[in-house]
Amino acid sequence: MNGTTPMDRSMSELSPYAQREVELISQHGRRSARGNWHSHARIGIMGGTFDPIHNGHLVAASEVAWVYDLDEVIFVPTGRPVFKLDKHVTNEEDRYLMTVIATASNPKFVVSRVDIDRPGVTYTIDTLRDIRARYPDAELFFITGADAVAEIMRWKDAERMFDIAHFVAVTRPGYSSKVPLPAGKVDMLEIPALAISSTDVRQRARNGEPVWYLVPDGVVQYIAKHGIYDEDAK
Repeated sequence: MNGTTPMDRSMSELSPYAQREVELISQHGRRSARGNWHSHARIGIMGGTFDPIHNGHLVAASEVAWVYDLDEVIFVPTGRPVFKLDKHVTNEEDRYLMTVIATASNPKFVVSRVDIDRPGVTYTIDTLRDIRARYPDAELFFITGADAVAEIMRWKDAERMFDIAHFVAVTRPGYSSKVPLPAGKVDMLEIPALAISSTDVRQRARNGEPVWYLVPDGVVQYIAKHGIYDEDAK
């Protein structure tokens, strides 16, 4: 026996570059697609009704993933959104399937049923707790829309949410919040494509107007095939 271990032998067989990569991983954790080293996975969580999901959502998720160097973004369609209990919302399975179709081509995007499968009203604090349980060591970034920014402080267990995840509020151009937000807890990031809105897409679909290029092609076809926003579907 010469005292070398299998690890010693396997390391010696690697190129100098690969050996250096292994050393860096052991010292610093993981290397991102942008070449940065992070000690923990960086996970984005994009919650929303997604009724329907549109290109603005996808651009926002992609931009946040780039700016914050995220490993992946989890899209979480709401089950029974607490702020829309008095409004008609398309059934959760259709919204979930449209989200799966819309995100399928991006390897950084995944879709979770965590809110849909949880009984009762959907609260963001429950979403964050469930995702945290699945990714106990990850850095979490919750991505929310401009329309929700002013509501953040009134959400259930708001302060606890800020302890679980850093919030990134994606906004339409020119948007400014009149509500003071906790310093260091919420970032504002302007996304031009957020000028698209799900409300407008639904109205156009009901009126028989085209929604091509507002939502992904597969979602256009799903809406048409299933008559999601026909008046009879209400």
